Amino acid sequence: MEITLEKIDMVRERTGVSYRDAKAALERNAGNVIETLIELEDNNKTNWTEEFSVRSHEVIDKVKELIREGNVNKIRVKHDGRVLAEIPVALGAIGAVVLPQLAALGVLVAVFKRCTIEVVRQGGQDTEQTDAKQEEPEAAIDKYPRDIY
Repeated sequence: MEITLEKIDMVRERTGVSYRDAKAALERNAGNVIETLIELEDNNKTNWTEEFSVRSHEVIDKVKELIREGNVNKIRVKHDGRVLAEIPVALGAIGAVVLPQLAALGVLVAVFKRCTIEVVRQGGQDTEQTDAKQEEPEAAIDKYPRDIY
């Protein structure tokens, strides 16, 4: 089957993956949209995560900004797909738990030079910047990378 922009857009609209990921998945499934959606779902590509690629000196400011936005359950710091740190964020524990860990995050990120921050949001709230549909009302995650330089 032919892989068209319409098929790629359809996969992106339903899963929130990038054009590159949608095209690659369609190629693996001979252009079959349904099989592609099933594959991406099985690979957890449809989980909604919000990811930010940051440099070491910006990680603390970015984490503080995300916490101030509210409705954040967890913050994960990743490097090359490996989770370096996972911080649970509770409204009452922000000062006691998160702030001391921010210094450790800064050190971790400084060692690895470039990391990804993954934010798990509560309540299934969809952000304006993503096309992903609300699927898991209790712990939805928006997925799209942002490079900050």
